[in-house]
Amino acid sequence: MKQRGPMTLALVALLASTHFLWAAELASVPEKMLQSHYRRLAHEALDRRLENYESLKTPEQIVAWQRGLRAKFVESIGGFPEKTPLNARVVGRLDRGDHRIEKVIYETLPGFLVTANLYLPKGDGPFPGVLVPCGHSANGKAYANYQKVCILLARNGCAALVFDPPGQGERNQLLKPDADGRDSHEGAFSATSEHMVTGVAPILLGENLATHMIRDGIRGIDFLCSRPDIDASKIGCTGNSGGGNQTSFLMAIDERIVAAAPGNFITTTRIKNERPGPGDAEQNIFGQTRDGLDHPDFVMLRAPKPTLILAATQDFVPIEGSWIAFRQAKRLYSRLGHPERVGLAETDDKHGYNSELRVAMVRFMRRWLLGIDDAIAEPASVETLPDRELLCTKHGQVLLEPGSHSIFDLNWETSAKLAEKRTREWSALSDADKRSLVRRVAGIWNNNDRPQVTATVQPVEESSANAILVRSHVQLSYGDLVLPGRLVRRKDSTVSRCLLVLADSATSGGKDAIASAERHAEDGTAVLSVDLAGLGATTMKPWRYGSMSGVLGPNSAEWFVAYMLGESFVGLRANQILLAARWMQETTKCSTSVEILAVGEPCVPALHAAIVEPGLFGSVTLRQPLQSWQSVADTPVTKRQLPNVIHGVLKHYDLPDLVTLIPPGRLAIEQPLDAAGNSVTDR
Repeated sequence: MKQRGPMTLALVALLASTHFLWAAELASVPEKMLQSHYRRLAHEALDRRLENYESLKTPEQIVAWQRGLRAKFVESIGGFPEKTPLNARVVGRLDRGDHRIEKVIYETLPGFLVTANLYLPKGDGPFPGVLVPCGHSANGKAYANYQKVCILLARNGCAALVFDPPGQGERNQLLKPDADGRDSHEGAFSATSEHMVTGVAPILLGENLATHMIRDGIRGIDFLCSRPDIDASKIGCTGNSGGGNQTSFLMAIDERIVAAAPGNFITTTRIKNERPGPGDAEQNIFGQTRDGLDHPDFVMLRAPKPTLILAATQDFVPIEGSWIAFRQAKRLYSRLGHPERVGLAETDDKHGYNSELRVAMVRFMRRWLLGIDDAIAEPASVETLPDRELLCTKHGQVLLEPGSHSIFDLNWETSAKLAEKRTREWSALSDADKRSLVRRVAGIWNNNDRPQVTATVQPVEESSANAILVRSHVQLSYGDLVLPGRLVRRKDSTVSRCLLVLADSATSGGKDAIASAERHAEDGTAVLSVDLAGLGATTMKPWRYGSMSGVLGPNSAEWFVAYMLGESFVGLRANQILLAARWMQETTKCSTSVEILAVGEPCVPALHAAIVEPGLFGSVTLRQPLQSWQSVADTPVTKRQLPNVIHGVLKHYDLPDLVTLIPPGRLAIEQPLDAAGNSVTDR
């Protein structure tokens, strides 16, 4: 931006002191404001869910509720495409005396390979088939406890299919380069970290990492049902931790699952949001809290089919939530006349699929899949195999197989299809309809819905040398949210311009941008700089995904709570920009439109605010903005892009589409960045 005039020495001294004074004043910002805000909204939604649960009294009401909530669940993860050929093949066999193991590869989509081990009892069958999704083990299906689960099932008459999830075992989606720069057989991230990395882009497509994982499980059941030695009418599912999460999703969606035993996952969202916090990317479903989908509902959506909740007293998954979920499920099963079909097994242990839980699960599966109710036991010592003996691929990774596709390939394919449809539909809309669409997708208020703002303005006394300027600390409050900021203007109230600065005041780049903008105050420009929610003084310290902050950005736990409420940071911040701009215009009595300078993360919401209310804003300068959401979908490892994404937005528009709604000459884009944080050609 062009500098309007020279700074006086007194103004230099003023600007040098403002950062300290502003920081001291901002002590009044509510501690953990963003966390408290979204927890409150989540609690309100969960209270509504509980009221609805209490209203389900008759079988007819329960069935209608199940049908509706299941449909919302499937819609929120983007649904599932038409099934393609499994192309399943057995690539190896092991005879272990009292059971057999087959090494299997199948395709959930063309080229998207799943590696699995099928444990079979002795004999010809047909046997009940139990699907075993894995928790967050680096070696996936080869993890010792998951081998023991399958061995115990096979020794007791049930086949077990355990498969590698994306990011684990032989299915790492990002491989570490070797000394020659080629993909090695080692993953670039840990299992949990890779799930967070791969969980960002699908959101833009209206999907979720869970979409791929659930599809893997459904196609695993397809494989079991295709075999003559498996009884397709007797399908079970069990998993631990992340596998318990996938079991919960699958048992709520796939009606072929007769008996299910999710382990170390079922609790309540109300408690889990607080400790240990929201789960990994695939565990948080868009709008689930808003729509009334809580952990107990994964059990109740399949009622009255047999379900056993596996829990641990010392688990970081809160045990009190497990019992709340069980009690809710028990009551609903009783209303359907089958209270005996839901149970809970608790072991006095830490998180994990230990022997007690394995035995409880196998007894449960035998009861409901074999019609045998007996007290089986597990030997004190169970021999498991080394990882290498259970490998299904030649080099230990599916991505090293010819023709194999990754999740990123699937993202690119989906985003290309969406781009073609999106371009056609966007171009057919009028500008007014485009703005209405943006409001709806991003969650931006209409004028009638805008809340009342309470402003606290505290002028800071200046020395006589600086009598020309007044600097004030500002807090704009609405509901339980506060926008802290600073207003600098001429003391004689002469305001020729209004400049709204949106930057992270806690970073050096943000501070520099604010200080640079305030140099124009002597020329009659009123400069208001505010910290949008989650930025500057309102940033949450990473408390849940600390090691992934560089990839996800700050406030990621709060972002996922908002996501489960069906909201986005882009919408929240765009609304705050509109509030701040209107307050500034009214307070300063500025007759001109408000100009925007946004730096970094605030650029995406600033662009949204500017296009939905073009009459409020004049020029818009975006410095270091994200180039496009397409860049996020095309970039395997993004940098701090989670706050910028909106669920399903690439079905409707991309950021360059919004640019076309700003009149020529009123938009400046400086130093744009791609999704990895790299500079691209300036516009």
